[in-house]
Amino acid sequence: MQELKNMPERWCSTKEMCEYLGVSRDTLLTWINEKKMPASKVGRSWKFKTSEVDAWIKSGKAADKSAK
Repeated sequence: MQELKNMPERWCSTKEMCEYLGVSRDTLLTWINEKKMPASKVGRSWKFKTSEVDAWIKSGKAADKSAK
């Protein structure tokens, strides 16, 4: 079990993150562009670390209406 603890967190796809958060792809893209949601562009795809997205939501930045 020690090996699993040392494994790096995997990157999630746009589809996986939409399912995780329960939002549409359009909403996800809006959050990336307007609310600075943590995401990395890999080629033509966006990739996400769940822990970074969770921290972003908990920080209140997801709800910040002035984050443009």
